[in-house]
Amino acid sequence: MNGLIETVISCPYCGEQLDVIVEIIEESQEYIEDCQVCCRPITFDIITEFDGTYSISVRAENETM
Repeated sequence: MNGLIETVISCPYCGEQLDVIVEIIEESQEYIEDCQVCCRPITFDIITEFDGTYSISVRAENETM
């Protein structure tokens, strides 16, 4: 399953609710995008399962999973 989805996340720094567009691809991925409000780096973890389901989580840049 490949595609773009729109979702709402909460910034791990300032707590602001953000509308973001995430690309779902066939493999799990991790990337960093700056918060639109406080400009701090948010790490996105997108886990894609074999059956096509996915989960999205966010964390502070230096926070471990």
